[in-house]
Amino acid sequence: MNIEIYVVSHKDAKMPSDNMYIPIQVGNNPQNFKGYLRDNTGINISNKNASYCELTAQYWGAKNRTADVKGLVHYRRLFSNGSTNFFKSVPAKWKDVLTHQKLEQLMHNYDMVLPRKRNYHIETLWSHYEHSHHIEGLQKTREVINDLYPEYLPYFDKHMNEKKGHMFNILIAKSELFDAYTDWLMKVLNEVENRIDISNYSTSEQRIFGYISELLLDVWVEYNGINYTELPVMFMGNQHWGKKIFNFIKRKFKGRE
Repeated sequence: MNIEIYVVSHKDAKMPSDNMYIPIQVGNNPQNFKGYLRDNTGINISNKNASYCELTAQYWGAKNRTADVKGLVHYRRLFSNGSTNFFKSVPAKWKDVLTHQKLEQLMHNYDMVLPRKRNYHIETLWSHYEHSHHIEGLQKTREVINDLYPEYLPYFDKHMNEKKGHMFNILIAKSELFDAYTDWLMKVLNEVENRIDISNYSTSEQRIFGYISELLLDVWVEYNGINYTELPVMFMGNQHWGKKIFNFIKRKFKGRE
């Protein structure tokens, strides 16, 4: 089984040793990192990386690569081989990165691999977005889905009222599904981009289309009835969980600063 997992990075970082992982350099750094492919070759939207984030690599993989299975992960976020590894050291995590052998077994039974759902517990996905970002982006997204893909709207509304979701823009899928999802996603986001002015947004908030896309994956997956399984995602670095939890609660009650 020919498998390509695109590992997105804006810097020269450590990569998994398994040959199915393909480092993809994104961003406008004039230096070409050794061993990396770049998302500014072939058919690409590399110039949108500041607002589309890792989606520029996803688009590049969908439009320029041929494989039985395609996937998207980040240099700091990788699927494990099945273990949670939450409290393990970073070196221990590197020893449990998803392998070609394990993934091929999964892809014989499933069409897609997704991260375990993230649970926001005290708020819905819509309210969490509203407390963290400019809500007009999500409002415009709903408007666009209603206009372009009205059959998806009940799934969008249902998902926005849920407290769990497959986040991080990480997925592995059979190639035809990876490409089809990317095509649908980009059509939605491109129209949202046409309808919203982000010129006065902060640098962080200008990453809007990367943020929105995290909430659209489940909409597409549920509407299309995709047969998927889940794997834990490992954060390949030190996580400041106390600070993250504090900021999460703070945004819940005070909103985005």
